[in-house]
Amino acid sequence: MNIAVFVSGNGTNLEAIIDAVSRDEIKAKIALVVSDNKDAYALERAKKAGIDTFILSSKGFKKREDYDKEIIKELEKKNIQLIVLAGFMRLMSGYFVKKYKHKIMNIHPALLPSFKGTHSIKDAFEYGVKKTGVTVHFVDEELDHGSIILQESVDVDENDTLDTLEEKIHKVEHKLYPEAIKLFTENKLKIEDRKVKIKD
Repeated sequence: MNIAVFVSGNGTNLEAIIDAVSRDEIKAKIALVVSDNKDAYALERAKKAGIDTFILSSKGFKKREDYDKEIIKELEKKNIQLIVLAGFMRLMSGYFVKKYKHKIMNIHPALLPSFKGTHSIKDAFEYGVKKTGVTVHFVDEELDHGSIILQESVDVDENDTLDTLEEKIHKVEHKLYPEAIKLFTENKLKIEDRKVKIKD
């Protein structure tokens, strides 16, 4: 199975996926890393691992759909069967989501449906929750809304700072995302209505 990983920043989740593939935990190939940011450090990680990259700035595109269509051309060249969003800071168009329905995964640093959006660790920390966590979910047309694949909770201790909480959450992300991808590549995920069931 060919996977594409979409990145915009540092790429620590990409690194965790690369490591899981190299250990043969995920029996699939990362065929392409896609970025909207030419300066993303994640691209360096991809190059070190010998993975092809495709960089496309959103500047000059009037509609999200037009941008997405250009990316789809590259995905089709590589016969991509799973798209993994790993810190990709753009919303996908409805056109893109429909084309790859139940084939786009995202990771979110909170227990959805709580604390949606881009500042979820900070929002949860400032709200004073005792538990937060990580969610891996399929992507649909709404922000942080698609069917949940895996979740794991993280305790918020009284002596935690925002930095220490971020560290704990990232550690769980790097474990949970490869697990979810492995389940997908082994055809162990079954979607019924909103629920994702894991087959034995």
